[in-house]
Amino acid sequence: MNELSLIALPSDEDCTAPSKRRFLKQMACGSLLAISGSSMASAAVRHIYQSNTHHKKEALHNSRASHPHKAAPAHGSHTSHPHKTATAHNSHSSHPHKTTTARNSHSSHPHKTVTAHNSHASDLHGTTDINKHLAGFTHKAIALHNINTGDKLNLTYFEQGRYVKGALQEINYLFRDYHIGAVHPVDPLLIDQLYDLKQHLDVNKPFHLISGYRSPFTNANMHNQRSGVAKHSLHMEGRAIDIRIEGLDTKTIRNAALAMRRGGVGYYPSANFVHLDTGEVRAW
Repeated sequence: MNELSLIALPSDEDCTAPSKRRFLKQMACGSLLAISGSSMASAAVRHIYQSNTHHKKEALHNSRASHPHKAAPAHGSHTSHPHKTATAHNSHSSHPHKTTTARNSHSSHPHKTVTAHNSHASDLHGTTDINKHLAGFTHKAIALHNINTGDKLNLTYFEQGRYVKGALQEINYLFRDYHIGAVHPVDPLLIDQLYDLKQHLDVNKPFHLISGYRSPFTNANMHNQRSGVAKHSLHMEGRAIDIRIEGLDTKTIRNAALAMRRGGVGYYPSANFVHLDTGEVRAW
């Protein structure tokens, strides 16, 4: 009878009521204890324990499968809010247009950027036009010959937008009052006037310097000896020069100087020279 009970156990596994299965297993365990002693009972107990564990695992698995959304939080805290996590993950792409604008901030106004980029180009274009128009003023050279001392100069006195200091010093020395050796700064505008006159006459010959700087002492002596020397001559300020050009009529030089209207122009045909200064526009 006990053997029949043991054989009937597998059929009980198919029952749908878990409580009935547990009751039959306990009865079978009691029968085994009575027949085979403690060793078989231990085996039956292990079988029951394993079976119960299997059912618990099965129940847990089924509960997870029946509620997939609830099972997800237990699996990982970071994915407890998948939609929120996705939003946080894609925060930079949640506003793709804004992100693109921020990333391409320099190209958000392409036309303005091109204008700024080409601002130097437009300036250079304007500068090029000015340089072409004023080509003669970007590099100025002058040739001078002091007939009283024999000193000669042929040098660049203006370049890269400024006067060359060393060249002006050499010009100051050539203009010196040779009577007493006094040197005085010459007005650079007077040298510019000579340069422009050379351009106007289209000649490359040097200017012959008859009289340049005069000290107050020398000018006073000349004024006392000659009627044509002004008492307050601009020669004493380094702002006047008496010149001639070899092979060129002094009247031609005077007419060119008058047409420029750059200062005072004095005509001395008997002495064969023309006076130029940086004072007011006037003629005699």
